[in-house]
Amino acid sequence: MPRGSEKRYNRLLWASLPDNENRMRNHQLPGRSPVYATNGMAATSQPLATETAIRILREGGNAMDAAIAASATLAVVESYSAGIGGDCYMLYHQAAEDRLHALNGSGRSAAAASIDALRARGHTQMPEQGIHSVTVPGAIDAWYQASQRFGALDFEALLQPAIDYAEQGYAVSPVIAWNWQKCEALLAQTPEASAAYLVDGRAPAAGTIHRQPDLARSLRTIAAGGSEAFYRGAIAEEIVRYSQSVDGLLSLDDFAAHESEWVEPVRDTYRGYEVCEIPPNAQGITVLMALNILEQTRVGDLPYHSPDHVHLLSEAFTLAMAERDRYVADPAFAEVPVEQLLSEEFARAQFARIDMQRALAQPVASALPKHPDTVYLTVVDRDRNVCSCINSTFFSFGSGLVAGNTGISLQNRGAGFVLEEGHFNRLQPGKRPMHTIIPAVVYRDGKPVLGFGVMGGQYQAMGQTYVLSNWIDYGMDIQQALDAARFLLYDGVLDVEVGIPVATRKGLADKGHKVVELDGPHGGGQGIVVDWDKGVLVGGSDPRKDGCALGY
Repeated sequence: MPRGSEKRYNRLLWASLPDNENRMRNHQLPGRSPVYATNGMAATSQPLATETAIRILREGGNAMDAAIAASATLAVVESYSAGIGGDCYMLYHQAAEDRLHALNGSGRSAAAASIDALRARGHTQMPEQGIHSVTVPGAIDAWYQASQRFGALDFEALLQPAIDYAEQGYAVSPVIAWNWQKCEALLAQTPEASAAYLVDGRAPAAGTIHRQPDLARSLRTIAAGGSEAFYRGAIAEEIVRYSQSVDGLLSLDDFAAHESEWVEPVRDTYRGYEVCEIPPNAQGITVLMALNILEQTRVGDLPYHSPDHVHLLSEAFTLAMAERDRYVADPAFAEVPVEQLLSEEFARAQFARIDMQRALAQPVASALPKHPDTVYLTVVDRDRNVCSCINSTFFSFGSGLVAGNTGISLQNRGAGFVLEEGHFNRLQPGKRPMHTIIPAVVYRDGKPVLGFGVMGGQYQAMGQTYVLSNWIDYGMDIQQALDAARFLLYDGVLDVEVGIPVATRKGLADKGHKVVELDGPHGGGQGIVVDWDKGVLVGGSDPRKDGCALGY
């Protein structure tokens, strides 16, 4: 940042925050206003997907229809982050029932997958990419189940916009082009990935028209035949054929056995708000643990982005992450102690471990006694159905592999397992890995008031904690809460974005933190606030991505 500009910039970041009922952003500085509307709203990480969702709402679809259509569109226009070779989680507040539904659309490891099988193939730890990081994709079954249960439009109509973009092409947007370029070497490793995602060996630049005819053909097959066409037809056969050709472990039985699971959300309160998350194997419980620690404090009294503010949030998060890394796993294989992890007593004990003058020694150990790259979008419709939805292939372009002639980029969610005997999250046959993707819905007085999520792999739980604290503790609007400069304490390093003040960085270093400035942003995020008193929707979309919020 140019010398002398930091002081002006930080006025936007609010070093001190008086009553903000009528506060507006500084219009002389870069930024955007939150979006206001009454009938319906969508917020996604790519404008074409947001427009798709609004179009579906205008054509009589509900929030679930619009979310599925936007997800499918993102699978084409933001392929490095999401796709039909990845997973999906959804939270859906159904207004007619006045009830929140949760869908776990994560896939499982192959029946032939085991620690011994991977060690026999030369792996001493879970591979981060390549065929042995691939699990059964869960997104298509999640979309189809959700459509059949809650949708108002035909499933085929929801995939048509994505098919059109894949066949006719779309203009690559700048942030997507930037991330794509960083993956050129990965995609060049196999002819299938190179053919699908590179042009003359290079990633398409911003403004380039990109087409995906193989993916369009797969999407057409799925649109006509639903989930069955993906898991028990020619697409599964081609994915398995490709997997076996490169020494993979997936079988047709693995695909035929897959199904999504309707689950009960995990919930806890924060300063009068009820925060709802997908339960394990997702890491949403990490957010609730961090918020429980913060609730022992008056964090909102701390000057914003002061050393104490950043230190407190970072320490609360790292304590919660230590428990995540020990316990969050597929509950079909391990009894995750959710009640203990979310207890008031445990939150107080965790807070007592924080020294405001000194950083915790790394790595932070679990305190509980022994016990027997991604897209986020949210849609709200005129009936106030709320969909909070997240799709992911995990790393950029997932495993780095495209499955034969399908055009489908395969996720690397298996990288979430560990090859450690006895660990809750160890690799086992037919098991779901610990998952980073976490949509959220927040309630107040029994009504949904916020559908939101934050992208960015390991940053997601920290991002949700931070954005919620910005919104609740510091009174920011949803756009400001997403805009604010970010930080993440992970693996002993406190990564900060450029907007974190130099004085704060020095104060953090004095507390013992290893502070490093990022060369890129921390994730992304979207959110829609339901203002029941005024009868309006208020949307925000993260400037770290290409996307936007739109309403009508």
